Amino acid sequence: MPDNMNIFTVAQRGMSAQLVRMNAAASNLANAGSVSGSEATTYRPMRAVFAEDLDRASGMSTVRVDGMVRENTPPTKRHDPAHPLADENGDVWESPVNETAEMVEIMESARQYQNLVEAMQTAKQLMLETMRSK
Repeated sequence: MPDNMNIFTVAQRGMSAQLVRMNAAASNLANAGSVSGSEATTYRPMRAVFAEDLDRASGMSTVRVDGMVRENTPPTKRHDPAHPLADENGDVWESPVNETAEMVEIMESARQYQNLVEAMQTAKQLMLETMRSK
């Protein structure tokens, strides 16, 4: 934790977390519909795991990315013997990415990011008005 915890630090950490969340969803979207020759190598959607960081001195709490995890959603098995990745049975496995859910994830993280930008802008404006009034 930095020594000078303030609204800008809290907002910056939140923005960073939302950016990681948005990038994970974008990666998932980019891999939607991808196929693999085996179930084990099929792309699985990723999710960011967040944790709270509490600054005991100021009582302010921020967020940090604690890691990335792959979902355990099983891939879809599809019979396609003409596909170049098909196994000896003629099957391929398709990534279990739900494109609608990923778009919602991107929109939610973008809204949260924008909310944090607006909070920083408001704090900055209030600081400037306070300095002008003295």
